Amino acid sequence: MQPLVIIPTYNERDNLPVIAARLLALPDVRVLVVDDGSPDGTGAIADDLARANDRIEVLHRTGPRGLGRSYVDGMRHALARTSATHICQMDADLSHDPDDVPRLLAASADADLVVGSRYIPGGELRNWAAHRVLLSGVANHYVRAITRLPIHDVTSGFRCWRRELLERLPLASLRSDGYAFQVEMAWEAQQAGGRISELPITFVERRQGTSKMSAGVIAESILLPWRLVARPRTRRLPGNY
Repeated sequence: MQPLVIIPTYNERDNLPVIAARLLALPDVRVLVVDDGSPDGTGAIADDLARANDRIEVLHRTGPRGLGRSYVDGMRHALARTSATHICQMDADLSHDPDDVPRLLAASADADLVVGSRYIPGGELRNWAAHRVLLSGVANHYVRAITRLPIHDVTSGFRCWRRELLERLPLASLRSDGYAFQVEMAWEAQQAGGRISELPITFVERRQGTSKMSAGVIAESILLPWRLVARPRTRRLPGNY
């Protein structure tokens, strides 16, 4: 097993050194920081971390910003330029616990995609305002009702992918962002015949920085499920990335 964790960053200069140190404390884990042109200097801090430890690599993005675009670029880089067998994704704001990464990797023995879930027995949300809890819960029920995806936490951004499944997904053609990106990736994983499982996690509200939630992100999340179910099904072959 050769695990790689992708961390997209935008203005996370205070959080990145903390999460990087915790991930590097895990055996054999490599880290790919995908910085989206952070004006607060996060990219420079990522470069310093990479110079200090060869298990960290930095990808500096240019062009339109967005969480989905950052993940797509990171995943395509991982598939084309690394030998990673398992590719994990997690937030940079410490809402996802790095100590859960080994649990996701272990669960991938029986799944092609493991989703860290807040909404199955054992999962938990901490320090979220009531309106955020309501919005997230309604969003997940809404998406599942339309798409019939077998995932309770379809908007979760804490995931572990087996390389073989990612290679079958049409990464280059994905255009969604934010929570919609997580939904679209789950949809494509199911369409590609991937085995999907969920693992309970505790999600903690960010301690520093600001949320990237916006009206545009919410609107895209409302429309995307209908676009997905309207798509014609196509056969997924290796090399679509």
